[in-house]
Amino acid sequence: MAKPRKASADVFLNIPYDDKFQRLFLAYISGISAFGLVPRATLEISGSTRRLDRIFGLIQACQYSLHNLSRVELDRRAPCTPRFNMPFELGLSVAWEMASKKGKHVWFVCESRDWRLAKSLSDLNGTDAYIHNGTIAGVFRELGNAFFRSERQPSLQQMWSIYRDVRKNLPQILKRAGTHSLYKIRVFKEVCVVASVSVGKNVPN
Repeated sequence: MAKPRKASADVFLNIPYDDKFQRLFLAYISGISAFGLVPRATLEISGSTRRLDRIFGLIQACQYSLHNLSRVELDRRAPCTPRFNMPFELGLSVAWEMASKKGKHVWFVCESRDWRLAKSLSDLNGTDAYIHNGTIAGVFRELGNAFFRSERQPSLQQMWSIYRDVRKNLPQILKRAGTHSLYKIRVFKEVCVVASVSVGKNVPN
């Protein structure tokens, strides 16, 4: 008798929702899916329940979380401020990991530049950041480093194949959703479905 398939672990994806990050957003979805994991994001949050409660609930439901802190620089638009949502949600994940059973939640910090984390968030000194250099290949490389203990170990070439499938289908996904933005719940869900289907074609079990 075949063994029942193990339930996929969810990954909370904490990223900046801006136009410059769109390629990396798709890369994270493609790469996470390649490892047999399920991307989750605050894009899923709606309804009247207090947003903070729902964010924390989503983090608690995920075995892993990836926190991209590459938007610590000042926004050029007035008022000039850094982006605090990403480090705040990282803090929630750290608190949950410390309060829950060991191994129940594992968090990773991602950055685009070496050494910046030591200046922007010195409380994490001693924590190794996963430096993606702002590239798709860098995201795939660092996902491999973060999830090196995962049962499934896709190659960079396989992750690229999934990414290309997602990009190929993206225009139709956006058209069906009636939007130009990737950062909509329907778009996010459809992109995740396309990535999952592509994993079935490109990454052997």
